[in-house]
Amino acid sequence: MDKFLLLIFISILFSQIETFDRSEFVKYDESLIGTDFSFTMTPVDGSKFKMGSPESERRRRTDEGPIHTVILSDYWISTLEISWDLYETFLLRNQDSILANNQSYIIDIDAISGATMPYVNYNQPGYPVINITQYAASQFCKWLTAKTGHYYRLPTEAEWEYACRAGSEKAYSFGKASKSIKSFAWYKNNSEGKLHKGGLKKPNALGIYDMHGNAAEWVIDHYNPQGYSNADNEQVNPVQFGEKLYPRVVRGGSFKDGPARLRSAARGYSKELWKRRDPQSPKSLWWHTDAIHIGFRIVRPRIIPNKNDLEKYWIKPIKEY
Repeated sequence: MDKFLLLIFISILFSQIETFDRSEFVKYDESLIGTDFSFTMTPVDGSKFKMGSPESERRRRTDEGPIHTVILSDYWISTLEISWDLYETFLLRNQDSILANNQSYIIDIDAISGATMPYVNYNQPGYPVINITQYAASQFCKWLTAKTGHYYRLPTEAEWEYACRAGSEKAYSFGKASKSIKSFAWYKNNSEGKLHKGGLKKPNALGIYDMHGNAAEWVIDHYNPQGYSNADNEQVNPVQFGEKLYPRVVRGGSFKDGPARLRSAARGYSKELWKRRDPQSPKSLWWHTDAIHIGFRIVRPRIIPNKNDLEKYWIKPIKEY
């Protein structure tokens, strides 16, 4: 492990020891020191759940099965998708010298690669950041970890589905019928073909917004078109790491999709076509020129991974020509 990762691990280890000695597992607001920005994290109690969709589910695809039982540990998940204005604090990085008060040690925040400027001019406060690569989303998490002293990363596919379902085993978090979807999601039939500000629709039972629709969301996992055919039953905190750049999983569907792609078990995946207008060689590590529907949200595990696993959950860059 390099010096930077060791410093981050020591930082979050001390921070988490302090946190769990004195506080409960509850919703909290994380403020970014030196800025006016904060974001809310919602607690998700770990448990067993049935991941995937039954063969009887309407418009189900084969990559959503077979249903298998997954066991998850506690974690927090961001109540909203990460917004443009919040991501811009990482993009511009004017306040990197100001760190959280709970850090009595130095973190080499400048060692984290900074993002290039976006190809699109879509920066509207409160709207989900889009056109973003999985690597860029993960680098934001890495920067946020250094900035706050709390360990942040992208959700695993299992964590994402469990939080989306919010206890439901139906097609959607709100039940079986898609006729209710307009109250919970921006999708093809009500979005007018565009992204919307986060948090305007009803949340799910956990109080999390826009898990169905608006921007589709990155998770850590590599996409397997055979679904969960090789998944062990009752696997604890599963994640499918991949060495290839494509395809990686996206979840939730977007404002461009019909109701079927917004189901809790529906799986999407990244495509090389998302960079077809990228003029660079190698292509950008940070932006998908043609993925105006792809954003992300973040998680914080209640128990941090050991130092050998710390880097594993942050996405490594892969050059693309």
